[in-house]
Amino acid sequence: MTPTENLHCAIGELAYAIACADGQVQKEEREKFHNIVMAELRCKDYSFNVSDIIFQIMDKDKTSTKDAYDWAIKELHTNSHYLSPNLKTTFIAVMEKVAKAYKPVTIDEELLIEKFKREIEPLHGDPIYYESVIQKK
Repeated sequence: MTPTENLHCAIGELAYAIACADGQVQKEEREKFHNIVMAELRCKDYSFNVSDIIFQIMDKDKTSTKDAYDWAIKELHTNSHYLSPNLKTTFIAVMEKVAKAYKPVTIDEELLIEKFKREIEPLHGDPIYYESVIQKK
């Protein structure tokens, strides 16, 4: 996978962690998560469905919230060179929408989102890279 695809997968893992923070992922959360990913993270440069793949793998592996979060943050750091300010803003919005997908938003979900915001804030991609991507579109 490309670094940009890795970033999208990391956000999928973080969304999974947030969905799991309040217990088991509900059917409504899974459906809303899928819709959020399709609307916010649609990437025409690859042809797989990030949300379906992530949920299938996480469910199969019985991945804990902490493990999903830790892996995702590691991937964000590893691929941060490709992280534009716009993508950071989108990722934060996705996390917040996932938390709100199944009411109520719990304190655990809120804390995880705040932790994510603190950890992603200092990451800055290479403007030469992401500006060239914008110009190609």
